[in-house]
Amino acid sequence: MSNYYEDAKTIYEVFQRGLRVSGNGPCLGYRKPGKPYQWLKYKQVSDRAEHLGSGLLHRGLKPTADTFIGIFAQNRPEWIISEQACYTYSMVAVPLYDTLGPEALVFIIDRAEISTVICDKQNKAEILLQNREKGQTPVLKTIVVMDPFDAELVERGVKCGVDILSMQDVEPPKPEDLSIICFTSGTTGDNFTSVSPTPQDVTISFLPLAHMFERVVQTVMYGAGAKVGFFQGDIRLLPDDMKTLQPTIFPVVPRLLNRVYDKVQSGAKTPFKKWLLNFAVERKHAEVREGIIRNNSIWDKLIFHKVQESLGGRVRVMVTGAAPISPSVLNFLRASLGCQIFEAYGQTECTAGCTFTMPGDATSGHVGVPVPCNVVKLVDVEEMNYFASNGEGEVCVKGKNVFKGYLKDPEKTAEALDEDGWLHTGDIGKWLPSGVLKIIDRKKNIFKLAQGEYIAPEKIENVYVRSEPVAQVFVHGDSLQSCLVGIVVPDPEVLPSFAQKLGIRGSLEELCKNMEIKKAILSDMTKLGREAGLKSFEQVKDLHLHPDQFTIENGLLTPTLKAKRAELKTLFQPQIDKLYANIQ
Repeated sequence: MSNYYEDAKTIYEVFQRGLRVSGNGPCLGYRKPGKPYQWLKYKQVSDRAEHLGSGLLHRGLKPTADTFIGIFAQNRPEWIISEQACYTYSMVAVPLYDTLGPEALVFIIDRAEISTVICDKQNKAEILLQNREKGQTPVLKTIVVMDPFDAELVERGVKCGVDILSMQDVEPPKPEDLSIICFTSGTTGDNFTSVSPTPQDVTISFLPLAHMFERVVQTVMYGAGAKVGFFQGDIRLLPDDMKTLQPTIFPVVPRLLNRVYDKVQSGAKTPFKKWLLNFAVERKHAEVREGIIRNNSIWDKLIFHKVQESLGGRVRVMVTGAAPISPSVLNFLRASLGCQIFEAYGQTECTAGCTFTMPGDATSGHVGVPVPCNVVKLVDVEEMNYFASNGEGEVCVKGKNVFKGYLKDPEKTAEALDEDGWLHTGDIGKWLPSGVLKIIDRKKNIFKLAQGEYIAPEKIENVYVRSEPVAQVFVHGDSLQSCLVGIVVPDPEVLPSFAQKLGIRGSLEELCKNMEIKKAILSDMTKLGREAGLKSFEQVKDLHLHPDQFTIENGLLTPTLKAKRAELKTLFQPQIDKLYANIQ
């Protein structure tokens, strides 16, 4: 089996299947502040997509796989309508991140030769026009805007040779419109067979639609005729959206699950409450190990009902991916949330997922088994002493879900894909006796210390970020140094109470300069490192506390929230030098 639905092998067909099996049920949901969700039905979405795609063809675009359409918008129904318009006429949708800087936007538009961009708001159109006015992105000819805009924007576009159109200008069908629909050649991988959604299921869309993880989850939902409700666009309002929408399937990233875990743990303030919480988790987890998944036990009614209600109270399936999740957090949430929680592993280059945990498997600390549409093998990484003969090595993936290459970048493609079509992920895996895969190390971004030991900083950072007062951490070392140092951004919500326990008060900036606080955070991180099995040379020996978050906007994170290591090193070089001077 290489397709999720055997009767729907393209993304266009998947959506049409959803229309059929749902009986034209609710498809895309949206809401205004304080209001209930409103729904567009499957036929409405399909018709609008067909009309929009037809309108784009009448403006000179060709229905081929070489036609790239940019989508520059936050999660909303029109995003999906624009995407489906592309698939309906065999064109290719290219997501543009909300938070990408001008340089990255210019690069993507030029590299993909994007002549048409659909954006949500006037300010996004203005960003695109600014680039055009500087003589950049000469290929850009048309901007379609979802929301209302003023006449000045149109005039500004005319001056630099760009047509500014509303979605209504393009979308309404004309009598002479094409009626033949060409299908996209893209297939959908069987990444989430365990979820098995139905037309009664509903999910919430808040993860970026430019991320493959969110796109795959939504595609599976549409194929089942299920519902997708969009958050209001403000992550701070997500709890209110969850309570209103009451999703049954919840795709999530570990960072959010860590917050849920920390919030519940911090609520148990007395020794008795902590004992009771731990006892309840043990009792519920014992049920989970027996295959009993429920949210109506005495422990749910006494202790866990609040956290379940905070997610809407109806979640039956969670899928977590994009980063590792701590086994202790996963075990706790499986017990407290009363739903199935699956962990997926993969990357954009293999359509988000290449392994998936199995239904009924209550163990943690692994990423499951290969999904049916691909095979996985481990290959030797001699310099790190990992050998496939020992069941360890770099994770390589081959299958229908593996990408064909990076657009117009054969050198980078050759680095990722070998001659036989195997994708080299850069992750180090280990086969466990039960046949599941455990990610144990990272080949990319590794470096040597002065004494020759190899360091995988991301593995270490994933351990340290579990420290309650730590929001973000950057681990640094190089071949001239014998030890590691770290830059830590404390959690602004946790640090004041953490400091208060030490008898210290002050502003965030003042607390970051306090040596006692630094020592306490370093001690907690070191303790977590020992518990996770980090070797002595993998532990940081000193820290610098920095009050400001690493963000996409300040250029320290990629759009997929990965650390930009070179930029972090450059920014914090003075602090790094000072840390090493103090150690010596």
